[in-house]
Amino acid sequence: MKRAARIVGTVCMRVQNLMHSEGGQDLVEYALLVCLIALAAIAGVRHVATAVNSVFSNVSSSLG
Repeated sequence: MKRAARIVGTVCMRVQNLMHSEGGQDLVEYALLVCLIALAAIAGVRHVATAVNSVFSNVSSSLG
């Protein structure tokens, strides 16, 4: 657990350092874009998982 906290602290410190420089602005914009894409992917996977679960439930009830 300490290792994970140290890694998170290091990442936060590096992001803060990059935010203060001009080049860091582009990195932050790309990071926000990646987060948005990840959230959209998670939402899509949840929707697909619900649909697949429904299909398997229908097949199971028709067989059973």
